[in-house]
Amino acid sequence: MPSWRLVSGLFLAFFGSLVAVAGIGYAMVGVPTEENAMALSENNVYYWADGTQMVATGSGQNRQNVTIDRIPEAMQWAVISAENKSFYQDSGIDPSGIARALANMARGGDTQGGSTITQQFVKNTYLSQEQTIGRKFKEMFISIKVGTKLSKKDILQGYLNTSYYGRGAYGIQAAAQTYYGRDAVDLTPSQCAFLAALLKGPTYYDPAGNQSLDSSATPEANRERSEERWGWILEQMHNDGHLSSAEYQEATKEYPMPQGRKATKGMTGQISYLVDTAKRYVLKNSDITEAQFDQGGYQIYTTFEKSQVEALSAAVKKVEKEKIDPEKRELDKHVQFGAASVRPNDGAIVALYGGAGYEKGHFNNNADTSGVPVGSTWKPFVLAAAMEHGTYKTNGVGVSPMSKYNGDDHLKIRNNDGSYVLKKDNTPFYQENESDYPWGYITLHKAMEQSVNTPFVQLGMDVGMRNVADVAEKSGILKDSFAGLNASFALGTSTPSAIRMADAYATFAASGKQADPYSVTAVKHKGSELPGFEKPQVKQAMPENVAHNVTEVLENVIKNGTGKNALELGRTAAGKTGTTDENKSAWFVGYTQQLSTSVAMFREDPKSHKLLSMNGTAGEDSIHGGDVPTEVWTEYMKVALKGKPDPGFPEAEEIGEIADGIGVPSPSPSITETEEATPSTSPTPTESETTPTPTESTTCEPFDFGCEDGEETGGTGPGGADTGGTDGGASSSPNPTESGDPGNSNGNGNGGIFGGPAG
Repeated sequence: MPSWRLVSGLFLAFFGSLVAVAGIGYAMVGVPTEENAMALSENNVYYWADGTQMVATGSGQNRQNVTIDRIPEAMQWAVISAENKSFYQDSGIDPSGIARALANMARGGDTQGGSTITQQFVKNTYLSQEQTIGRKFKEMFISIKVGTKLSKKDILQGYLNTSYYGRGAYGIQAAAQTYYGRDAVDLTPSQCAFLAALLKGPTYYDPAGNQSLDSSATPEANRERSEERWGWILEQMHNDGHLSSAEYQEATKEYPMPQGRKATKGMTGQISYLVDTAKRYVLKNSDITEAQFDQGGYQIYTTFEKSQVEALSAAVKKVEKEKIDPEKRELDKHVQFGAASVRPNDGAIVALYGGAGYEKGHFNNNADTSGVPVGSTWKPFVLAAAMEHGTYKTNGVGVSPMSKYNGDDHLKIRNNDGSYVLKKDNTPFYQENESDYPWGYITLHKAMEQSVNTPFVQLGMDVGMRNVADVAEKSGILKDSFAGLNASFALGTSTPSAIRMADAYATFAASGKQADPYSVTAVKHKGSELPGFEKPQVKQAMPENVAHNVTEVLENVIKNGTGKNALELGRTAAGKTGTTDENKSAWFVGYTQQLSTSVAMFREDPKSHKLLSMNGTAGEDSIHGGDVPTEVWTEYMKVALKGKPDPGFPEAEEIGEIADGIGVPSPSPSITETEEATPSTSPTPTESETTPTPTESTTCEPFDFGCEDGEETGGTGPGGADTGGTDGGASSSPNPTESGDPGNSNGNGNGGIFGGPAG
């Protein structure tokens, strides 16, 4: 056993060495100033897929230090009351906070940052992506030294001049100009409290919303968070004696809504949305914070191909010019497009169309948005699930696309036990088609061709909506974009983004292989490459032959069905049209082996962000996925694939067994697809989503889940979008928790292709 003298000696030696290390560390660190942080501020540079520069953008220009006498006292007390009440009394460090941060790092967690204004000032001037104990000790030594060398006024000035307020604004002067168009010295106490609230996290406290970074950061949610914290800060200032009762009453009269976003240098046209998408991907796949990223010094190498981006933008503008005239037609106002193009078997996003551009005041990225239901473009997932999993009647054996289901209008839908799906009032639910044409018993192949609703709703119930959801998720759709798994789920009540829809259809194009979409191939910081940006792994999402059979069916949609406008492409392609109730959105998603592209069209109220009907838009009675979206898709794909071979698709082998729906005569009559497609009374397919024009409409009352196209009920999806009848009708589970009140069209919140509830 060691003697007590030896133990004591070792302890004293260890303690002495700690003191020595602390002394050396204290002596070696310098005291930061606002100029240190300004020197670190650089542009971020983005590159096209071929390595040429796309744009240089950042906060280097958006910073100007001001002296403490130019910062209102209300701003100074706002941050003190909100963040560090003991600022003028404490030593500048919070020992318990440091211990907590070190313990958290030891467990592999985040450092949690500094808890005093002094520590935060130090951190602001030494921003880096490092999350190490060494850096934390360095910050502690600097904070101690800052507390002894600088006055409290100097520290507070430095903190306010180096803090990040969002929208690329560093420092109180830049923030005042960015949010209120005035100098910091002219800010009111109410405005000061608003800006102090931003320091909690501008992504979630800017009322303009930040859905490009997190789909939960909607304008509505951010406004609520901001207003609550703004009021709380003013209350704290009043309680702490920094606002008189009269000043408090005046400051709380009205929430000081800031001005809207403005395009920064270089952020115009599609560049703004490309940068938005790439930035989101970087933040999602690294430990870099938004504040660190906006500090600059990063080189971001993207997957975007300049020629393809330009071709997609030109296609949208060409069709817009031909079809949409908001000056002459009221119903042409607020029409928007979102589109994305993904490389199958890889996941690289080669092009996207996000909207009119930041310079036009459109800051939502329509290519990466949630809240726009996809309609009948969802039906291929139902068919794929039937081929892979079979129905409750086939014991796991896949279903052939030549299986017949009743395609007539106004049908009761059955549960697996043979009982009828009921509405909330316990009466049978009837599924509607867009027209009342009597299709009779038709194959799933034919039902897909003409986008007939009733067969796919019943098929989805027979397969199980959980299986449909599983196939969609494995194909690349984010689970958080799913609507409720009731009967209407089969008709596209979910709200994935255009990027995710292009990626999911790329799974069909790649013989069932799926790779998550990605927009960045490499990130360098001051020349050093950062980890975390390897290509996503390619995985087999569904059996090859399932994908091949889906493709064969979707080829026929273009050859003989609702997607015939895509024949102008002049090469082998497959795709599906989609239209939702009241024509609030219309889609076309199609692919070749080389490229998968989705195009969405919708109208959105700019204030409420609710989707509006496109009935009457472009001078047409209604807009369908086979119309304008297909034309945009075709115009783009012509250019994107020009000069490239037409490899066609792998041949599909016969799959599954004939598993007809209930009521099909047994034995099933032998009839060819050609015979079936041309009954004596069958109309010639038009460019619209379905064939004949309805002769009469069904009036839909609240909670009537048998609505024709144009009436919305059903469950409300994430983002509050219309999730009722699609391509003719909604349905609902008898379980009240799986249905919903008549939905609101809350439209187009950015959500994200890389995570979060966006799609």
